[in-house]
Amino acid sequence: MSGVLPRGACDCHCHVFGPAAQFPYAEPRSYTPDDAPLAAYLAMLDRLGFDRGVLVQPSAYGRDNRAMLDGLEREPIRLRGVAVGGAELTPAMLKAWHKAGVRGLRANEFRRDGKPYYQNGVTLKEIEPLLPAIADLGWHLQLWVDARDLPDMTDALNRVPVPVVVDHMGRLEHHHGTHNPGFQALLRGVGEGRLWAKLSGTYRLGATPPDYAQARPFHDSLVAANPANLVWGTDWPHPRPEGPVPDAARLLQVLLDWTPDPALRRAILTDNPARLYDFPNA
Repeated sequence: MSGVLPRGACDCHCHVFGPAAQFPYAEPRSYTPDDAPLAAYLAMLDRLGFDRGVLVQPSAYGRDNRAMLDGLEREPIRLRGVAVGGAELTPAMLKAWHKAGVRGLRANEFRRDGKPYYQNGVTLKEIEPLLPAIADLGWHLQLWVDARDLPDMTDALNRVPVPVVVDHMGRLEHHHGTHNPGFQALLRGVGEGRLWAKLSGTYRLGATPPDYAQARPFHDSLVAANPANLVWGTDWPHPRPEGPVPDAARLLQVLLDWTPDPALRRAILTDNPARLYDFPNA
């Protein structure tokens, strides 16, 4: 791998699954993952050279955040979390989660043919009553959405009083192009500082391994728009991939190849995550 990662580098998007005997999956669910427990994730971080990681609650667990919270309890310095929940969450629960290391809630607006693509997601509308509370805690809203739907969400997102972090560069198939109105809305939001984006999930844009070249224009456009509002993640263990399961080391190498400037690497991998997820300065 070309280059050593900057000190404090953070993998800002991963999931932990299982052991299923201890943390059973939701019923029903959109997919059943293989166990990918915390120990395996930490070993992957060590292998790639990451000092920090962010556990994102996956839809296979629905609103049962126990596996994610267990990971935070075991690694309170190294890890932060993004949880899933709605009306069942109380101020006391949110404060307890904050103490545990949670720094955001995830809204799932990802649709295909007008229908939710994943079961068990919590919509932005369900989260809206919680926004004042998470603003007081300094959290953010993570948004799983196809960027083509962003223009229709403009008014709703403008009412969100916390940073909004869009997963996987907007997760639209690369053939739609960077001039797509939805991706342009993402670029404007990032450029104006209203939105953040994760430069992750190149393979989720339908790009071809091992170089994922079709995704590079989206990456480059976001970096040009505002590198201060970008983070990156492995998306380990790559649940429900649309093609072959990618290799996290290869995905990281692609990021490094596309981002050769050391200052940009430090911003995306260390400084921006420290601000967004409330890590100490590296």
